[in-house]
Amino acid sequence: MRGMKAVVVSRFGGPEVLGVADLPEPAPGPGEVRIRVAAATVNPADIALRAGSFGGQPPLVPGWELAGTVDAVGEGVAEPRIGQAVMAVVVPSRPAGGAQAAAVVVPAAGVAPAPAGASPAQAATLPMNGLTVRLALDLLALPPGSTLAVTGAAGAVGGYALELGKAAGLRVLADAAPADVALVRGLGADVVVPRGPDMAAAIRAAVPDGVDALLDAAVLGRTALPAIRDGGQIAVVRGFAGEPGRGIRVRAVHVWDYATNGTALGGLGRLAAAGRLTLRVAATFPPEEAAAAHRRLEAGGVRGRLVLVF
Repeated sequence: MRGMKAVVVSRFGGPEVLGVADLPEPAPGPGEVRIRVAAATVNPADIALRAGSFGGQPPLVPGWELAGTVDAVGEGVAEPRIGQAVMAVVVPSRPAGGAQAAAVVVPAAGVAPAPAGASPAQAATLPMNGLTVRLALDLLALPPGSTLAVTGAAGAVGGYALELGKAAGLRVLADAAPADVALVRGLGADVVVPRGPDMAAAIRAAVPDGVDALLDAAVLGRTALPAIRDGGQIAVVRGFAGEPGRGIRVRAVHVWDYATNGTALGGLGRLAAAGRLTLRVAATFPPEEAAAAHRRLEAGGVRGRLVLVF
C-alpha cells in the first residue's frame, strides 16, 4: 500500500506532541472521493484535539478543512470529477482522521469546487469557518433589515459573519480592538464598538432595544447577553451553560452538521469568487512545522488563518 505524509498527534499535550508520519494512503469507498491535499488550515479546534478535548486515541491526524485536487472517486460518484480543484470540511474525530494529510477521503456530498482565482491556501480557509457562519445564519433565520452583533469580529469566523450578514441584508454591529477597527469596517460592519467588558453596553447605546441576534465568535457567553433584546437570539459555537433568560433563544452551531452540505459550501465558494467573501491567509507552514503553527496560533492576535501547505 502506498504511503503518504500526515501530521500526527502522537500523544495528548502541547505543540511538541505534533510530528509528521508516513501513513497508508486511503482509497475512496462508494460515495466518496479522495483529495490530493494542497493545503489544510490550523484552527483553534486543532489545539483542542491535540489536548484531548475530543477524545479518541493517539496517534490522531488533526485538521478540519482542506483544499486540493480530486484524484480518485468511489463507486456511484459523478461529481466532483477527477482533476477538479475542490475544498471540503473534514471531521478529524472520525476513524479516518482529519485534513492534515497528503491524501484525504471524504464523502462526495460535502465537496465543492474551490473558488475561482483562489490559491489552495486561500480556498482552504473557507470551508470550516464559512460553513460555521452559514449554519449560524440559517439557524437564526433573520429577515433582511434585522440587527446582528458579532463578537470576535476580526477573527476568521467573525470576518465571514460580517460579510455574510451584509450579504443577507442585515445591519451588522461588531466589536474590535483599536488596531482592528479599520479591518472590521472594511469587512462590512455598520457599527464598530470597542472590544472588552463594555462591549454590550456600547451595542445598547447604538441599538437601545438590543440587537435581534448575536453571533458569539469570541465565546463571551453570558457577558454578551445584555446586548440582545428580549426575545432575541444568540448563536454559540462552543455551547452555552444554563438559561439565558429574557426569552433569548440559544442556537448551538456545530459545523459537522453541515460537513456534507456541498451545496452550502459551493454557495460560499461562488461568493468568494465574486469578491464578496475575503479569504485571509495569515501565514503558511510546511507540515513539518505544524508545532510552530500551533505556537503561533496560541500566542494570539492571528488575523486570518494559518495554513499547512503540502
